[in-house]
Amino acid sequence: MRLTRFTDVALRVLMRLAVAENEDPPTTRAVAATMEVPYSHVAKVVARLQHLGLVEARRGRGGGLTLAAGARSASVGELVRELEGPGDVVECEGATPCPLRSACRLRAALREATEAFYATLDPLTVAELVASPTGPLLISISSGRPPGG
Repeated sequence: MRLTRFTDVALRVLMRLAVAENEDPPTTRAVAATMEVPYSHVAKVVARLQHLGLVEARRGRGGGLTLAAGARSASVGELVRELEGPGDVVECEGATPCPLRSACRLRAALREATEAFYATLDPLTVAELVASPTGPLLISISSGRPPGG
């Protein structure tokens, strides 16, 4: 299974914000620069994370992005399910439906594999994503200092 770029960026934004608790809240532009992702893409991701109640954004002086209460304990599996949306790994019913769809065992196996993928992510939280060594590396990248420096 392959995650969409949107989901990948959303997880990285949450990770960046999870290590920003002891600093001024970063702006969307600063997060985009740190993650080396276009600003417009990060802005869309932030809007979606706000809608999901995971990120708070304040405008103006002293503004920036922060994790919402409870976001650190959010399940990564639940978040990925929400961001990826419903759907099968393969498209059986598209514009040109697969001729095997009425008796295909592959589709059911792929659904089961997808659920196993999510089940593996379910117990993992946003806070756990930034445990060492990831958190310290994110902090060093964000501050421009080398890790451990």
